[in-house]
Amino acid sequence: MIRLRLEQRAATPVWFYAALPLAAVLATLVLCAGLIVLAGGNVFEAYGKLFLSPVASRFALVETAVKAAPLIFTGLAVAIAFRAKFWNIGGEGQLLVGAMAAAFIGGRTSLPDLSLIPLMILAGALAGAAWAMVPALLRTRFKVDEVVVSLLLNFIVFYAMMALLDGVWKDPLSGYPDSPDIRDEAGFPTLVARTRLHLGVALAFLAVPVVHIVMRHTTLGFAIRATGENTTAAAYAGFPVGRVTLATAALSGAMAGLAGVGEVGGLHYQVMAGISPGYGYTGIVIAMLAGLNPLGVLPAAFFFAVVITGAEAMSRATGIPVYLADVIQGTALITMLIALLFTRYRLRFRGAAHG
Repeated sequence: MIRLRLEQRAATPVWFYAALPLAAVLATLVLCAGLIVLAGGNVFEAYGKLFLSPVASRFALVETAVKAAPLIFTGLAVAIAFRAKFWNIGGEGQLLVGAMAAAFIGGRTSLPDLSLIPLMILAGALAGAAWAMVPALLRTRFKVDEVVVSLLLNFIVFYAMMALLDGVWKDPLSGYPDSPDIRDEAGFPTLVARTRLHLGVALAFLAVPVVHIVMRHTTLGFAIRATGENTTAAAYAGFPVGRVTLATAALSGAMAGLAGVGEVGGLHYQVMAGISPGYGYTGIVIAMLAGLNPLGVLPAAFFFAVVITGAEAMSRATGIPVYLADVIQGTALITMLIALLFTRYRLRFRGAAHG
């Protein structure tokens, strides 16, 4: 009889970390192939439509990049927070407050035209940072679990937003629960003619190397990583752990807030109930798939953007439910978490003694 057990690794090869996301994605596709078969579809045709249609043309590729922008920001937000072991599950709420702040500033007629876009970006980042500081302050001052607080804050800000959209922001003419449009001068410039490739997409792609530099080559980044590796040792070494946690939360929340700014300034020009179909939560999966590496967030976010945008094309062509995209997201998180287990442990097969 063969016995299987986990054995702790003495050391983990570097290549192993690079191979983990690929293994997780491959395992996800294999597992989800069973669902495609159960739905009566052809696996190769379904995956072909899912992954090729979002990059099959210049227009489709641009739309995929536009979809990837908020995912990059929320993925970075989670990667920053989790590196310090600050479990920020509130990216969705921080995105929403960033969007509301941007819409509020973008609609101000008293502000000069040229100041609107910079102020929208600043206000959205500050709003997201301030919202993320709430669970950070409760954790550092009162030892309150930030997972529960940041998660519950998502619901609070969502219903507060809905109260605004059904109240003072409600369009009196149409009756739709949408905020007033921002001014024309507040709309992000389009980078490529006759496409929706806007300034927010460029900012998202630019944020990846910036966050990487901050995390790898600055004192703050080193403090964040040291705090995440061992809080006690970091405190013993002289790092102000409480302030590092607050700074981590502020940086993380600012990234999530910028995701909301991009959606208002570059796509919708207003706030609406469905402005985020769960980008904040998807950011958790993206950050885990990226191994909490800011550079890994870019391909991980693009992968999920492809899955999300390709799901409708796959559904139209094959009849497979579009919800397969959600299943792929959830399965990818599970497979990545399992894969991370093998960075610390290895499987050992041993034959049991017969006696």
